[in-house]
Amino acid sequence: MRREEARMGREPLRLVQFTRSFHIGGTEVQVLELLRGLPSSYRLQVSVLEDAGPLIGSVWKLGHAPEVFSLKGTLAQPNTLVQIYRLSRWLKKHRVHLVHVHDFYSSIIAVPAAKLAGAKVIVGRLDLSHWQGKARRLLHAQVTRMADHVIANAEAIRTLLVEEEGLPRSRVSVIHNGLDLVRFDARTKEGLKDPLPETHGIPTVIHVANMSHPVKRQEDLLLALAMLRHEGTRLNAWFVGDGPRRPGLEKMAQELGVADGVHFLRHRTDVPALYGQATFGVLCSTAEGMSNAVMEGMAAGLPMVVTKVGGNPDLIVDGERGLLVDPERPAQLAQAFRRLLANPQEAKKMGKAARGFVARELSLEKMVRQHDALYRQVAHLP
Repeated sequence: MRREEARMGREPLRLVQFTRSFHIGGTEVQVLELLRGLPSSYRLQVSVLEDAGPLIGSVWKLGHAPEVFSLKGTLAQPNTLVQIYRLSRWLKKHRVHLVHVHDFYSSIIAVPAAKLAGAKVIVGRLDLSHWQGKARRLLHAQVTRMADHVIANAEAIRTLLVEEEGLPRSRVSVIHNGLDLVRFDARTKEGLKDPLPETHGIPTVIHVANMSHPVKRQEDLLLALAMLRHEGTRLNAWFVGDGPRRPGLEKMAQELGVADGVHFLRHRTDVPALYGQATFGVLCSTAEGMSNAVMEGMAAGLPMVVTKVGGNPDLIVDGERGLLVDPERPAQLAQAFRRLLANPQEAKKMGKAARGFVARELSLEKMVRQHDALYRQVAHLP
């Protein structure tokens, strides 16, 4: 034990952060922020199912070499039990107090292993399970009920856990994602990494999301743009992100006659700078957890037009920090765009309020502080 810890009578908390991998995604970014921000008195270790992803270098730079418990394929095979046993032995060896597991696949390994090892375990539920089939949702619910505590990052997720999965409200805490504004602003000042298409002075809406899952509903944005074009209103759009759905979306833009103003920028590493060049932002998903894309748009001072799903209403109050619309209603998207285009001062006021909300309520410091308090509470450490 460190000298200052002994003096304060505070035992170092031996904590494992367990996630699937370190590919680029909202969950992985939040795990990195916790690794950076938790007090130095912690004994932190990292475990993964897959030692891969472009963010893994950042983990190494923080001094962590992730321990790997590979599924090597599907869950329905003997290796899953082998990895549960391996992990339980590893947790016992390192006398781990608490495991925080962040995703579905990792939960299947980590929750039973922690129980076998006598360690406490917190399950992170960061979306509405909209991508899972019925069998996986049932399995996830069962594993979640085994945990000592659950962290949701939005009120809608806590509601799902309590009302649909039957968890006691006392076992579910809502901790919103955190955003490091200093780092975000520094990335904005670094500027664009690659050139942008010429806008010719036409306002631009930016949409940041993967093109792998239909839930993101980029189609609704294309339809809204076509509606505006039909009435003579020009609006450029930057689609940031990539995936197997992109060719179909590109074809749809051509068929709707808006391809000349729709630009598929694919994956970009300069998203903060991109937000700084846009007029307003949009996210038109049919399901969301706590969207980092919306948070970053708000941090850039953009009014965001988002659907009333998942964690979006936690972020946007309609008419104050942006605009809310119903999902799968492109006509409502078009109407929201008209309002922002017709009232630039109101749009600017919304963007300023959005930035203020991020600074006040979604700071990285607040997110880390809330996790720290909960970890000590669950682990029964002072």
